[in-house]
Amino acid sequence: MKLDKFINRPVLSTVISIIIVILGILGLVSLPVTQYPDIAPPTVRVSATYTGANAQTVLNSVIAPLEEQINGVEDMMYMTSTATNTGEANIEIYFKQGTDPDMAAVNVQNRVTKAQGLLPSEVTKIGVITAKRQTSMLLGFTLYSSDDQFDEIFLENYMKINLIPQIQRVAGVGEAMVMGADYSIRIWLKPDIMAQYKLMPDDITAALAEQNIEAAPGQFGERGDQSFQYIMKYKGRLQTENEFEDIIIRATPDGEILRLKDVARIELGGVTYGYSTKANAHPGITSIIFQTAGSNATEIINNIKAIMEEASKDFPPGVKYDVLLDANDFLFASIHEVLKTLIEAFILVFIVVFIFLQDFRSTLIPAIAIPVALIGTFFVLYLIGFSLNLLTLCAIVLAIAIVVDDAIVVVEAVHAKLDQGYKSSVKASIDAMSEISGAIVSITLVMMAVFIPVSFMTGTSGTFYRQFGLTMAVAIGLSAINALTLSPALCAIFLKPHDKKGHEGETKRLNLIQRFHAAFNAAYDVTLKKYKKGVMLFINHKWLAYGGVIASIVILVLLMRITPTGMVPNEDTGTFFVIVDMPPATSLENTKVALSKVDSLLAANSAIKSRTEIAGYSFIAGQGSSYGTFICKLKNWDERGKGQDVNSVIGSIYMQAKTLIKDARVLAFAPPMIPGYSITNGFEFNVQDKTGGDLNEFFNITQNFLNKLQERPEIATAQTSFNPNFPQYMVDIDVAKCKKAGISPATLLATLQGYYGGIYASNFNRFGKLYRVMIQADANFRANPETLNNVMVRNGNEMAPITQFITLRKIYGPDNIKRFNMFTAISVNGAPADGYSSGEAIQAIQEVASETLPTGYGYEFSGMTREEQSSGSGTTAMIFALCLIFVYLLLSAQYESYILPLGVILSVPAGLMGSFIFAQFMGVENNIYMQIALIMLIGLLAKNAILITEFALDRRKTGMSVADAAISGAVSRLRPILMTSLAMVIGLLPLMFAHGVGANGNSTLGTGAIGGMLIGMICQIFIVPALFVLCQNVQEKIKPIQWHDTDNTDIEAEIEQYTK
Repeated sequence: MKLDKFINRPVLSTVISIIIVILGILGLVSLPVTQYPDIAPPTVRVSATYTGANAQTVLNSVIAPLEEQINGVEDMMYMTSTATNTGEANIEIYFKQGTDPDMAAVNVQNRVTKAQGLLPSEVTKIGVITAKRQTSMLLGFTLYSSDDQFDEIFLENYMKINLIPQIQRVAGVGEAMVMGADYSIRIWLKPDIMAQYKLMPDDITAALAEQNIEAAPGQFGERGDQSFQYIMKYKGRLQTENEFEDIIIRATPDGEILRLKDVARIELGGVTYGYSTKANAHPGITSIIFQTAGSNATEIINNIKAIMEEASKDFPPGVKYDVLLDANDFLFASIHEVLKTLIEAFILVFIVVFIFLQDFRSTLIPAIAIPVALIGTFFVLYLIGFSLNLLTLCAIVLAIAIVVDDAIVVVEAVHAKLDQGYKSSVKASIDAMSEISGAIVSITLVMMAVFIPVSFMTGTSGTFYRQFGLTMAVAIGLSAINALTLSPALCAIFLKPHDKKGHEGETKRLNLIQRFHAAFNAAYDVTLKKYKKGVMLFINHKWLAYGGVIASIVILVLLMRITPTGMVPNEDTGTFFVIVDMPPATSLENTKVALSKVDSLLAANSAIKSRTEIAGYSFIAGQGSSYGTFICKLKNWDERGKGQDVNSVIGSIYMQAKTLIKDARVLAFAPPMIPGYSITNGFEFNVQDKTGGDLNEFFNITQNFLNKLQERPEIATAQTSFNPNFPQYMVDIDVAKCKKAGISPATLLATLQGYYGGIYASNFNRFGKLYRVMIQADANFRANPETLNNVMVRNGNEMAPITQFITLRKIYGPDNIKRFNMFTAISVNGAPADGYSSGEAIQAIQEVASETLPTGYGYEFSGMTREEQSSGSGTTAMIFALCLIFVYLLLSAQYESYILPLGVILSVPAGLMGSFIFAQFMGVENNIYMQIALIMLIGLLAKNAILITEFALDRRKTGMSVADAAISGAVSRLRPILMTSLAMVIGLLPLMFAHGVGANGNSTLGTGAIGGMLIGMICQIFIVPALFVLCQNVQEKIKPIQWHDTDNTDIEAEIEQYTK
């Protein structure tokens, strides 16, 4: 390849690089910033409410018809649904990775419409909501009353009216969820007074339907030849409590009027009283903001914080806000760590290169090349639609090691020419480049070839590999452009012809450095001699090389078997959740008492900055009076001392809660690393009952399965929040008595719903919004089963006690019922035991299930576990095979031989073995980060082997014997191989020993890369020459070598140099 143009026109070369840098900076500024790329599958959520209904009713009347229609919507993976005793129905449909979330939502909505006709009217009146669920929680904040002056209902509505509309307008906000209850006009009926007036809840609903309406009476004077036209107006919907109190229920001929306030108490309250929230032990309300796909997390968070800051100036006295969850915290802290690592790596690489090249000018060349390639990468990332996230940043740190390689190879080659006595650095650069440009191109193609097949993987791990692989491939491509244009031009400018005598005038100042260099050179020469003997030993005793290859493959396979696997290592994100489960049917008031005990524990912990309590709701079990949840934010990483990482805090709270709170189950856990799958970071699966049998029997079978599962050493915990032992009352209606009295059973049930369940009866407008009007008996009239004695039903003109027609009997049932893919399911969460990985836990679950679950019962994984199980070792093995095949084919094409590249390929397993050996020492698992390091190693190790093979082949073509060519090629490439490999190993040390934010991922990456490079390089420099001899001999038997130029004058000097 003729590259004289770039060497002779240095300005052209520098302009190319400057343009790359400018484009890179532009790309960097416009890249969206997120923690991880959009990894989680698109999810659509369908929710409905059937006020007052129990879980079984909701399941039969709402979920069953909806699921029937939704099932099988395009690109669906699986669906889960939950029916609760609070009347909530939720169906979540998970779609394949890469499905357009908007299209998915439209498709689901179309199917929901088909089912509308089958749903109860109470459900369709409130509405069935279909919404795409945003997976990544960006920001959570609480608005609280620091002096307890305002209650939650006021705060929730203050937030909904004044803050949320502004936040929803911020570009990139997908959803702003508020955990609280909207305003509602509550009509609290008094059943005893209602009975005296012979009234039932239906009468109140009818009165509202007549008197709380909007109307359009019309106008006078239109086309009536009048001078004016007048609009007629009706007062429309009622707005205040007083107006509702004055609704007329009945009026007699003699002027007596019965108003609503005579039979009920009316107040502006909340639409539900199912849960209550506190912030730092004050009444507070929590809002969680989710982002849309492809938006810039950092920008959204900053915009929302600015809105909050501005709005807080006008807050009512004593009202404050607190940020609970902030994705930026972990993101920025991690990016800060990665940048720190980048700079450390850069400095270390610089030092290694300086030691080997021994002159400052030469060291500048790789130092200039690194930033050009890395910054340019951002522009290409912007073009292909990636974001700036932890994966792309890690890729850039790893790319340093590879990018510096190309530059070193160039500088080294020019130095070698100058050593031979070239007097012009321009001539030396031109000659060196004509020799090595072929090797650079092939190295680049091989490195890129390794990362290209990776980007065709599907699923979550595919997204990981793609972001990583393409970022690396781009950096490597740019670095090759650099190596062919900028580096040789810089060599021609910076490098001076070698001066055999020392620098006279500088002896004093350089004394120490010179002495160090002299010692280093002497040591290197000794090493080189020993190395030469070593290579000869391997070539003469070929069984050593073959034995080495076979041993490394065997050890590699063994280590891959025993290294625990995982998906993504868990990190300390600075947030954790505490979930409290009280005994079944505990009232909300009693749950709050237990929660205040937990709150005092959290308040006493010095590592916790703030906390929010939600009573009546659990992230795992859903809504219910016996549940509670805390969201806790830890102090910043640098403010926390030793033993205050998230795991230690969780452990101590778990232990304290166990001793302090006897009747509750307290779980503390960190959120998962990849948002959008599940709330916990362990494994999760669903046991399914395909027989449609009894829930109690199903529960017993599941419990038996879990007991067996917990006997396994791989499993630390496996539990379910499902409990079929909630005390309940079954209402039995005596239909014969009803018929006799002329009352329909539906009337009895409607009366019960009106007094006990609550009815959404009408709407009203206030504060520019629309709210609901709810009817229900006052709290003291529904405190216990005895209150039924006050409830009367009308038959004709008489009122009869409802207890004549109904009887109650005590039964037990579940608080909520889940389904998974249309079968009743019990969901199980758990965590693998210490020292075991999630991969091993999955295997244990599969084994136990096949032994214990009877026919008719099955199980399916969900969330992250499903991803991990489907993208198991099979795909990884296939990817590695593909990478090796690609490398092999490219090299075959380049060497015009199918045999020669085998020498390169067979030397790679030694390095992969090294990664796993180090993984065992450092105790890291074989997860996505490790696999990415391995894929990169395939490229790097192949590159080292290519350098030796390429040079040995050149020597062979000049007529050397095969063995001599191999030795000479290996000896001449030892210095650049040692230099590039050590530069990488030392440059990645900060990664391997990372601590602080995001340490687990970084150290896995560093361990894999360093272990593989170090052990791989040591094995390769001996094995490759021997393999070259073998392959070249076989090749020449098939196709004898043809001598083209027998004139070797131009490389005589070089041959002499190595034959002395």
